[in-house]
Amino acid sequence: MKKIKILLLVAILGLNACGNWIDVVPDGVATIDMAFNSRVQTLKYLATCYSYMPQNGNVNADPAMLGGDELWTIDRADKRISRNGLYIAQGMQNVTNPIFESWGILYRALRDCNIFLDNVEKVPDLPDWERDQWIAEVKVLKAYYHFYLVQMYGPIPIIRENLPMSVDVNAVKTLRDPVDECFQYIVELLDEATAGDMLPLNVLDVAGELGRITKPIALALKAKILVTAASPLFNGNDQQATLLNRDGTQLFNTTYDNTKWQKAMVACKEAIETCHEAGIELYEYPNTGITRLTDTIAIQMSLRNAFTLRWNSEIIWANTQSISTGGNEGLHQFSMPRLNPAMSDSPLFRTELAIPLNIANMFYTHHGVPLEDDKTVEINNIYDLRLALPIDKLYVRAGSTTVNIHFDREPRFYAWVGFDCGIWYGQGRIDDQSELWHFACKNGDIDGYRGGIGAVTGYLPKKHIPYTNVLTALSSYSYTPYPWPIMRLSDLYLLYAEAINEAEGPDGANSVALFEYIDRVRTRAGLDKVKASWDQYANTPKYNNQTGMRQIIQQERMIELSFEGHRFWDVRRWKTAPDLYRIPVEGWNMQEWETASFYISRVLDSRKFGIRDYFWPIRNSDLISNPNLVQNIGW
Repeated sequence: MKKIKILLLVAILGLNACGNWIDVVPDGVATIDMAFNSRVQTLKYLATCYSYMPQNGNVNADPAMLGGDELWTIDRADKRISRNGLYIAQGMQNVTNPIFESWGILYRALRDCNIFLDNVEKVPDLPDWERDQWIAEVKVLKAYYHFYLVQMYGPIPIIRENLPMSVDVNAVKTLRDPVDECFQYIVELLDEATAGDMLPLNVLDVAGELGRITKPIALALKAKILVTAASPLFNGNDQQATLLNRDGTQLFNTTYDNTKWQKAMVACKEAIETCHEAGIELYEYPNTGITRLTDTIAIQMSLRNAFTLRWNSEIIWANTQSISTGGNEGLHQFSMPRLNPAMSDSPLFRTELAIPLNIANMFYTHHGVPLEDDKTVEINNIYDLRLALPIDKLYVRAGSTTVNIHFDREPRFYAWVGFDCGIWYGQGRIDDQSELWHFACKNGDIDGYRGGIGAVTGYLPKKHIPYTNVLTALSSYSYTPYPWPIMRLSDLYLLYAEAINEAEGPDGANSVALFEYIDRVRTRAGLDKVKASWDQYANTPKYNNQTGMRQIIQQERMIELSFEGHRFWDVRRWKTAPDLYRIPVEGWNMQEWETASFYISRVLDSRKFGIRDYFWPIRNSDLISNPNLVQNIGW
């Protein structure tokens, strides 16, 4: 496979402004002609097409962070996190000024992508191979922007090409296309982009190249899109039967079609094979060198780095715009505790981002099954107090007292969730033999609830924080930015397992692959395989039927991809959001300093979810501008 042979003008991974990489937005014919009069100018326009990537991981822009049920924040006058995300979770979306809408900006993105595709053939000094590659990249971007709109709005007007300036005004007033046609067009774009060798398997590991579209990205995206199209929200959804265009065209199919899952299964397999060919593999921490870590911490390092170590072996696609726009910079301050008693007065951290209690309970026990299914767990005693012994010192601070649910949990819980008395490896520590830092958040502790500031539930998303981050002085924080992973290989593995189960059940022709790929994810997480765990420790072996296996796969996805923004969209496409959103937001009694009083759960807030909340409303002003558009149900 040929690799991309040019260096972009600006390093996308740079920590400063993006410079010319995103500053070309042509606004007229003369400007367009200039934009495509040379390879250099066209490269700038290509960068413009990339510049519309959504700000994944930005709590003040990405609805999947606070708009769901796995993260929460405080509400106070001097907060640095907008409550807009919470308004979505609380059912307070609106049609006048929709929160976190993407309608306008992504249709501008599609306009610019079409301008690029219409004009790139004119560039006089652009080699044929490079022109083909750039065209393929933009087709993938165009597919992704359409897909993102479909996730948010359901059926949308497809923008196959830009209309000429001379077109009649009525032609501009487009109708919404049926959702199946939307998915079909998106997949057609991806098929065109992945035909032949137009896209490389890999890009050069240099600034400006990383983040560019590759063949593994395009095929993994196709797999995810086909899984979404086959899911209950879009496949036989009779709740959307009344959504019709003004000419009577039905916009949602109401008849379930299993062949959609079969197509998704085939696409997932092809994507996985291409990823393997490109050398993409589940990340594992190379526990070598002078200072070797214990197996306990090494597994946690594999899990933490799989998300925060930029361009690690598991990353299929990472969003470089999340660095260039400062998208995930706030997470380092919103999720990082002070840890060091010498830094207790630092104003940098206020631990404003928190995990609700039910999400902490979602993680498996160390037996690899849910708390409620583990026959060794007394479910009525999970909130009883327990003293941490020396044997627990790599999980819970020895000599401290905390609740039962903080003991005997799976490695992903300890790697990705910060909890009171829990060990937090990093902050400058390079070994795990001496005393390690721990998170202390009772009232009066170093990261306790002071003046209304603190981890409001008692849990922090450690997953967002690279272990290399260090608070070096009261007002000095050394942190490692990273591009937000849009797709990791573990995501693709679990999509494949899901597609097989939905297409055939757990005992079909591809059952070996079903268990193989979910077990790969579990093995990296330090767990036994599904069958071994459920046979030995669960009350009922759920994996024997499609419904039970569906529950296992869905919980595996919610754990493995927790706090990455996937759950927000997954629970919608599965149509499980109404049940999950009924669970109140609970946390510990953060204003208490006594252990027994602290560990009393309290309700902090509630969420709402109805049929209308599956999709965003189209802004009222857009409906007035284009009377051919119909509003989504419930708005």
